[in-house]
Amino acid sequence: MLTEIECRNAECPAGKVRLRLADSGGLYLELTPSRKGWFWKYRFAGKEKRLSLGTYPVRSLKAARLERDTARHLLSEGTDPLQARQDAKLAKRIRLGTSFEAVARAWHTHWKGSRSDRHADYVLRRLEADVFPDLGARPVSEIGAPQLLAMAKKIESRGALHLSRRVLQTCGQVFRYAVAHGIIERNPVADFKPGDALKRQEPENYARLEAQEVPELLRKIETYVGAPHTRLAIKLMALTFVRTGELIGARWDEFEALAGDEPLWRIPKERTKMKTPHIVPLSRQGVEIVACLHQLRDRSEFVFPSERDPHRSMSNNTILFALYRMGYRGRMTGHGFRGVASTILHELGWRHDVIEIQLAHQERDHVSAAYNHATYLKDRRKMMQAWADHLDAIKEERKVVAGKFGRAV
Repeated sequence: MLTEIECRNAECPAGKVRLRLADSGGLYLELTPSRKGWFWKYRFAGKEKRLSLGTYPVRSLKAARLERDTARHLLSEGTDPLQARQDAKLAKRIRLGTSFEAVARAWHTHWKGSRSDRHADYVLRRLEADVFPDLGARPVSEIGAPQLLAMAKKIESRGALHLSRRVLQTCGQVFRYAVAHGIIERNPVADFKPGDALKRQEPENYARLEAQEVPELLRKIETYVGAPHTRLAIKLMALTFVRTGELIGARWDEFEALAGDEPLWRIPKERTKMKTPHIVPLSRQGVEIVACLHQLRDRSEFVFPSERDPHRSMSNNTILFALYRMGYRGRMTGHGFRGVASTILHELGWRHDVIEIQLAHQERDHVSAAYNHATYLKDRRKMMQAWADHLDAIKEERKVVAGKFGRAV
């Protein structure tokens, strides 16, 4: 049997490629001009094999003997130690390929196809900022409810109550993807509800004015001294009550159907929240605004280009900050025009389903979207023109007669 001193002083003789110094039970120290390595020689299924047990002095004589004894125990149970090691390495590589971050990025690539670029980028940024630092390196098979809730509670602790729930929802989608692809057998997010451990955030409506405050706002928009694109953007938003992202991202090819008596703004499904095309019948006033915008048009494909970069659209905050400068901080937002329009149109007697379709509130498949388009477009066109006339009337303080068509007199 070898001693620690013999191992330390042993050297490969000059001119030799290797030298083996036997210890016991098949363990030996192999010397070469550049290294000293431990090996264990054994037989499995009638074949002689050898297992590397590390290098000396990183692995001492005592440690090498312990490794040999562990391997001998596997052999006594009918397991090939060399194959067991190869299997363990393979399992480790598989685990690295199924880390939460790897699976989440694979899910995101699959999921983002039918989503807008803006929304897909936002979801990925949230994963990168809030989830990957805590869970990204872990195999998905080793993540359970406690780890997920700890991550969500960390987000909650900074006051982002809604975000903590949204992130958990996204994680649930990642785990469902992993289940579908045979990486794990069950989704740990399904084991609990966010309300079991997270604070509930009371719903908040977007800030918006009361109906009686709208006339003054309309007059302030008319006299706004900021950039022309900004003033026209707010006017078009008031007339069409589309979502802010749909407005600022508008491209010129969406306004090709302006000729004739039925001008339309066609927002493609890639830019809508419900992922179906949205049709906006344009009133006479809306067409006039688009015409003014066309006179301001430069080389940008965007109707409302960024002042700094014509290849990008106006910022989300442009309309909000303009409303701030008009004196409506905390009282009105771009999204608030949707609530104002819904309230007033209902008061004027327009049908709820027609209003909801124009607000694009309802999720629709391709069949129902086509049906609603064919059935309601005529009514929606009448409503949008009546709405534009109504805004003109209250802005000019003319008498308004409430009714189905909301005509001003």
